[in-house]
Amino acid sequence: MHNPNVNAKLAFRLLLNSTILSLLIGPQLLQAGPLEQAKRIHDRIAGVPASDATLTAMADDISGVGGRSAMDAAYRAMAHPAFYSVTLKNLATPWTNTDFDPFAPLNDYTATVIGMVRDDRDFSEILSADTIYVGNLNHPSLAGVPAYSNTSNAHYETIELNNADLSDPNVLVADTQSNVIGIDPQGAAGVMTTRAAAKAFFIDGTNRAMFRFTLLNHLCNDLEQVKDTSRPSDRIRQDVSRSPGGDSRLFLNSCVGCHAGMDPMAQAFAYYDFVNADNDNEGNDGFIQYTAGQVDPKYFNNDTTFPYGFRTPDDAWVNYWREGPNAEVLGWDTSLPGEGAGAASLGLELARSEAFAQCQVKKVFRQVCLREPGENDRSTFETIVNGFKSGYQLKQVYAESAVYCMGD
Repeated sequence: MHNPNVNAKLAFRLLLNSTILSLLIGPQLLQAGPLEQAKRIHDRIAGVPASDATLTAMADDISGVGGRSAMDAAYRAMAHPAFYSVTLKNLATPWTNTDFDPFAPLNDYTATVIGMVRDDRDFSEILSADTIYVGNLNHPSLAGVPAYSNTSNAHYETIELNNADLSDPNVLVADTQSNVIGIDPQGAAGVMTTRAAAKAFFIDGTNRAMFRFTLLNHLCNDLEQVKDTSRPSDRIRQDVSRSPGGDSRLFLNSCVGCHAGMDPMAQAFAYYDFVNADNDNEGNDGFIQYTAGQVDPKYFNNDTTFPYGFRTPDDAWVNYWREGPNAEVLGWDTSLPGEGAGAASLGLELARSEAFAQCQVKKVFRQVCLREPGENDRSTFETIVNGFKSGYQLKQVYAESAVYCMGD
């Protein structure tokens, strides 16, 4: 016989379970409205809570008030100073050191990334432009900040200690490296030739570190991922043994895979060094040195290991990875020649690759969506990448990624 009390109990239990579920996961995940979506966009872009007025305005954007859209809401969130001093700083700071430390102090590398993004400059020039961002010492908020120095990071560390508003175009201003650092204009190559990058990647060694970490930080590929033993070995330097441990097979099956592609491109850095003035092995008082036309002696370190290897004559580089599997993996720009002289032309070669564009989008997506892009995101991810390549404006990537994930 039908028992109405059983049905009533069942209905009550289902209602109770639904209520508990709503309390546990939050109503915004069941049905995120404009206000909840606005909060999520702001929290993820700026990293701090928005004011009530900002949230209301963003919710109106998302609702289409006045013909506006969710993209307008995302750009409104990017107006918050924390987007520059927190979100962008956290994005760029790990690129400036070998430990990938996101908590390192502000420096000229990170400041230049922040400035170029803020000013909507072509981000594909991040590895090639004669540009650097410095603090405007005439601004009231920078009182007591020391001038930029080739042998100290105090300028940027004090800007950060002053909690300066990096979203203000009158606080952090663009200049040229040739003017600020005094480097020969032909030696300027975006963030690769900032003091912070030189301190991390030009100090000691053979300058291969600059190539490896640029590949890793800006193309999201480490050398192991792009090994190709089919490339010619004629540009591998003298310091690489052709029979490591007495076994030539190790060179042919392993070492050549990285060096055959890396050494011809790392030749672009032949005129650079970081002079460690205080000899403390950390370079805190050191400076970048560029000697046009003079190959730095470090390129001849251990040149007796294999005397018949390549001896670097200048800074001319060539990209052997334009053929073989890395032609597809890294996706080179066919409008560029694939060879040149100096770091700036190499930087442009790297930054105009498909891997560079995908790498930037992947890192931003991870920041604002709090997850890696997956198979279900493929179509949208490719759309964002193609949009980025149309003008290389990173703020657009932040906006599109945040809008895409505002319902997550």
